[in-house]
Amino acid sequence: MELAGLLDPFSLWTIFPITVAIALISFEVGCRLARRSNEEKEAPVGAMTGATLGLLAFMLAFTFGMAASRFEARRQVLLSEANAIGTTYLRSKLLAEPRRTEAQHLLREYVDVRLEAVQPGKLKQAIVKSEDLQNRLWSVAVAEAEQKPSVITSLFIQSLNEVIDLHAARVMASWRSRVPGIIWIVLYSLAVIAMMMMGYHAGLANSRRSIATIALVIAFSLVLYLIADLDRPGQGMLKVSQQTMIDLRDSIN
Repeated sequence: MELAGLLDPFSLWTIFPITVAIALISFEVGCRLARRSNEEKEAPVGAMTGATLGLLAFMLAFTFGMAASRFEARRQVLLSEANAIGTTYLRSKLLAEPRRTEAQHLLREYVDVRLEAVQPGKLKQAIVKSEDLQNRLWSVAVAEAEQKPSVITSLFIQSLNEVIDLHAARVMASWRSRVPGIIWIVLYSLAVIAMMMMGYHAGLANSRRSIATIALVIAFSLVLYLIADLDRPGQGMLKVSQQTMIDLRDSIN
């Protein structure tokens, strides 16, 4: 059910050291290449290195913006879903018995399942349970509409339909909208090229052991790690708070 990202085979905590290692190796390769060049001018190489670093920074900013916007989308769809479930629960109180009690029981269970979905390894099972509960709730709505059609029934069906729609929106926003693999490939390719050019320029200028180089490598690696963190829902340090859904569960219980 979950769309795998290009970097998913690697644990999130390994992304930063791997990126640092790749950058430092690329820098060292550039330094070694500079040793073999006796006629290269330092000034043109410096200009080209600056342009490449600028392009890498642009791609980092673009990808970070993409990952951050999807993180915010996950927050918004969670809030919308909690509000829709709460509205459906309130409208279920207007149904006739025994469908009122049945609908309320199913909605309480639905909230528990939605909270379960963010637990590691529970995603696929939670989606299946959610869709089963949606079908059972819809059966309750159909039975109520057939036996006692009214404006109240229409309002309940309308809010229930919104809950079902938001389920699909949340699955898409939370687990199927990832940074495309080609962007990761371009990012790391640009990082390798930029670090090699930095090493080449440093080798020509005989400044390969500059502390500034280490600082720049760490800075780029931290940004790449942050993007990877934003791109993995439910993992890492940046997680969408489930407090809205927890508050809903407490209120309806």
